[in-house]
Amino acid sequence: MDIRRRPSKPTNSLHHQQNKNKSSSSPSAIPKASDALPLPLYLTNCIFFTLFFSVAYFLLNRWRDKIRTSTPLHVLTLSELVAILSLIASFIYLLGFFGIDFVQSFISPQSFVLSPSPPPPFTSPISSPSPTPELMDHHPPTTLEDDDVLVNSVVSGETPSYSLESTLGDCLRAASVRRQAIQRTTGKSLSGMPLYGFDYESILGQCCEMPVGYVQIPVGIVGPLLLNGCEYSVPMATTEGCLVASTNRGCKAIYASGGATGILLRDGMTRAPVVRFPTAKRATDLKFFLENPLNFDTLALVFNKSSRFARLQGIQCSIAGKNLYIRFSCSTGDAMGMNMVSKGVQNVLDFIRSDFIDMDVIGISGNFCSDKKPAAVNWIEGRGKSVVCEATICEEVVNKVLKTTVPALVELNMLKNLTGSAVAGALGGFNAHAANIVSAVFIATGQDPAQNIESSHCITMMEAVNNGKDLHISVTMPSIEVGTVGGGTQLASQSACLNLLGVKGANKESPGSNARLLATIIAGSVLAGELSLMSAIAAGQLVKSHMKYNRSSRDVTKLAS
Repeated sequence: MDIRRRPSKPTNSLHHQQNKNKSSSSPSAIPKASDALPLPLYLTNCIFFTLFFSVAYFLLNRWRDKIRTSTPLHVLTLSELVAILSLIASFIYLLGFFGIDFVQSFISPQSFVLSPSPPPPFTSPISSPSPTPELMDHHPPTTLEDDDVLVNSVVSGETPSYSLESTLGDCLRAASVRRQAIQRTTGKSLSGMPLYGFDYESILGQCCEMPVGYVQIPVGIVGPLLLNGCEYSVPMATTEGCLVASTNRGCKAIYASGGATGILLRDGMTRAPVVRFPTAKRATDLKFFLENPLNFDTLALVFNKSSRFARLQGIQCSIAGKNLYIRFSCSTGDAMGMNMVSKGVQNVLDFIRSDFIDMDVIGISGNFCSDKKPAAVNWIEGRGKSVVCEATICEEVVNKVLKTTVPALVELNMLKNLTGSAVAGALGGFNAHAANIVSAVFIATGQDPAQNIESSHCITMMEAVNNGKDLHISVTMPSIEVGTVGGGTQLASQSACLNLLGVKGANKESPGSNARLLATIIAGSVLAGELSLMSAIAAGQLVKSHMKYNRSSRDVTKLAS
């Protein structure tokens, strides 16, 4: 849809000449491939199509004759030279007409237009910081009138906000127009939210719809975390003061005591559809069929067709009346794997429908998975990566680095993390603050933040060892759901954090190794966070440290105004 305002019809020759001069210096005067000849577009296309195929046919015949007569191909006649030039010209035209960017660059305005360079894109007062030269190069300049027409169209409902990207073909401009429309509609300012400096093309159709900017979250680094003999600098995206400093202290204590050990127990993502039958008897028939070991190989073959990385591991069923909940578990390579396992489940449901024609699929997910909810099935059976991580902290480090004692930590862990959580009726929450570390690493590395719910299931254990001198601490986390490909992991900042950990992208030599290592690093980071926070509580330093590092002395009201 062309929303540009057309100039009014000139009333005299002078006015016509002024309009002509204006148009020659405006962005709309940039040459296009279709401007190659002063003819109607369909005639221009016809000429170049005919020229391309006729010249190609002529050259092929000439080269065939040369081959037959053993004439060198590089010896050209005048007609052949003209034909080659015509072929190249028509080829460039056809590519340029169909929108090939690198060909369009050959006919840029700098090559043909001697008028001053076009004005820079309009920067709204609400859209700071200013656009960079790189952004200007990728996004054609627009005018205030153009954007104002679009904003009015969105506000009035004539143009749906969600269609701006497809309508404009420019994700940055679409975000800017949407931003202005929402401010005009609500009467509220978004001046504190940056617009420029983000690649909106990278999130189109996969990470976020209808963007109006992006939120800045600082990233801190803790470490080195000495885990399984390797050192890791762990990125944590958070706005909670003390969190990075505290976790870093835990890493220091672990490093000084010889490091931590992490072991992967299980690796399997789950999906559990719910199906319904006319009777409970028919539901049990399918349950026995799916859980029969003799049928597993056939079901696995059907399931594994969904992906070259998906491998069915097991099927667990639960009945509620005539409803059957089928929990599929499979390995998913380096992806977190929700989409992968869902496709495999759909394949199996389609396969068994031929024998169970009375089966009614109510939903591809029946919450027996269980995703983004605290659930005992994840706590007991595991989901994603199940990891246990341990370390032995020597008495000297407990006293000098953590500023507490081994007996104090053991007693606090029993009364707080174990007994206190039981009194509260906690489900998977037998820890001090595992969710803090999991959330921070999740956001930094592009994971799904909502899956922090089950990924933070953790039980922290502490006991005195070596005649009561040293502290043995462990964290057991049965459902860490992470991936190193897909989703937010491909965004520039998140990809950089994964690269820092050495787990960026898929591991081609050993599929799934990067995701498993990331889960182990997260468990090691949780171990460090638990150790430091529990020490702060045992030493009575929690309130003091938060007052020092988690309180701002600045007047927030003045900053907001």
